[in-house]
Amino acid sequence: MKIFIKCIFLLLTMSISVIAAGEDSEAAPEIDSYAELMDNARLHDLLQRVDPNLEGRLGLWTMQFESIRAQVITDENADRMRVIVPIVQVKDVEDDELLRLMQANFDSALDVRYCIANGIIWSAFIHPLSILSDEELLSGLAQAITAAASFGSTYSSGALIFKGGDSGEEQRKYYESIIEKGLAI
Repeated sequence: MKIFIKCIFLLLTMSISVIAAGEDSEAAPEIDSYAELMDNARLHDLLQRVDPNLEGRLGLWTMQFESIRAQVITDENADRMRVIVPIVQVKDVEDDELLRLMQANFDSALDVRYCIANGIIWSAFIHPLSILSDEELLSGLAQAITAAASFGSTYSSGALIFKGGDSGEEQRKYYESIIEKGLAI
């Protein structure tokens, strides 16, 4: 839960950082989220505002948030981008957890998805590159990090839960199990 709260704080901090950087015309040119198309150069500038220790090159960046490492990958020719966060090796996950991931993809993962590639479970935010706004990037980054951090507990990207799925009930059970453990002590 501590990382979940920190991820929400990260989203707010990133948003404020980007807004503040845009207000200082000498430090960086103002970027209107919908006036310019997103490309690798603009995305690089935005990611550097979020993480001054950004690693990588145009089209492939790595960012660190506490113990969580996120990658941002783009393909300008295909007009695609993705934020991906490795979570755990599939061989280390039980079948009931895989079922829970699929339930979360329906109602609590929101703009990110839990997915499997190369034997690893990832959280992934995928979007067309050219129409990606600053706010969508920040939200997608925060959701991917939060989904990775909440793996094994709430399986949530942090924003909300859509009704009609199973996550609300599963999160209620998780909440109650914490209270029961506390009362047993």
